[in-house]
Amino acid sequence: MQAVEPALESPQIQRVREYYELVDSGAVRALVELFADSAEYHRPGYEPLVGRAQLEHFYRVQRVIREGRHTLTTVVESGDCVAVHGEFNGVLHDDRETSLRFADFFRLTPAGQFSRRDTFFFSPLV
Repeated sequence: MQAVEPALESPQIQRVREYYELVDSGAVRALVELFADSAEYHRPGYEPLVGRAQLEHFYRVQRVIREGRHTLTTVVESGDCVAVHGEFNGVLHDDRETSLRFADFFRLTPAGQFSRRDTFFFSPLV
């Protein structure tokens, strides 16, 4: 698979990359603005988060991650969807270090906001 120069990426892929930059820098307000008003976020271990208020609460209060960095290894676009595979390395609020692989699936509105996000973690649960 050949890497694509960021300047040649679609606006949808650029928006997804912007999301990870914002979450890694802790810019909660700005990252929440990337989502549509009624967006849904589905993540293992949580009830679906619906709307910007619930998203902001998750990132400010519920999220177990204190800090870290996402590294994207694969980004694929199909229509209004962008799929991402990558690695996260960081520190949890209880000071434990964590490293895991993840996959995210974003659906975007015609205006370029996220209407839905689904996250999956590569973890030995089953």
